[in-house]
Amino acid sequence: MSHALVVIPTYNERENIASLVARVRAAVPAASVLVVDDSSPDGTGYIAEALAADDDAVRVLHRTAKEGLGAAYLEAFGWALERGHDPIVQMDADGSHLPEQLQSLLDALAVPDAAGRPVDVVIGSRWIPGGTIENWPRHRELLSRWGSAYARTMLRLSTRDATAGYRVFRASALRAIHLDDVHTRGYGFQVDMLWHARQAGLVVVEVPITFVERVHGRSKMSPFIVVEAMVKVTGWGIADLFRRTRGADVEAHSA
Repeated sequence: MSHALVVIPTYNERENIASLVARVRAAVPAASVLVVDDSSPDGTGYIAEALAADDDAVRVLHRTAKEGLGAAYLEAFGWALERGHDPIVQMDADGSHLPEQLQSLLDALAVPDAAGRPVDVVIGSRWIPGGTIENWPRHRELLSRWGSAYARTMLRLSTRDATAGYRVFRASALRAIHLDDVHTRGYGFQVDMLWHARQAGLVVVEVPITFVERVHGRSKMSPFIVVEAMVKVTGWGIADLFRRTRGADVEAHSA
């Protein structure tokens, strides 16, 4: 785990980024941190640069525009793979993902699943036994639970928390997913990556986490973003059903 990299995408997170990076470095000192800043107008990128100047384990990737969470992660994943990092962690910048729980996610990567297969992806899950949320309004919880349930149903996923953003990937898993085929840039990116992982036959496990609502700044979530993501999920599900139906017809005619 000595080359683990924690990727933290940022946009207007100046109130959170310094304390979060410090907590990550304290929780898993062997891990490096990559802050991916989408040209935050509040100066988050400059704060990240100051952190990097004081700590060789911190790096900053500056992007020229706000292009969405997925775009930031995809660029960061490519950066990490080119430099030999393994595993690669994704974590929100707002403090909702507790760095103090990161080691439990990393540890889960080293334990075979129930069938004895090596684990490729670990999900920090809110919706399995032991998972909890703090300070979320009821409507946010219901929306998240419904989104995960809908994605599971449409895409035949077994992961309970399909929209979770706290994840650990083996480098080999990211290569198997074929990142060039992941085109979602917004909220649906998490589901898109999970769906590609299932299609690639990767082993995905969930570890319970405590998810804490941000203290500083505003959430980037909005009803429009959620609806947009669900429309994409619906399209993927229909396309998947069509492929399976067509495949079954071909097999029937060739039998």
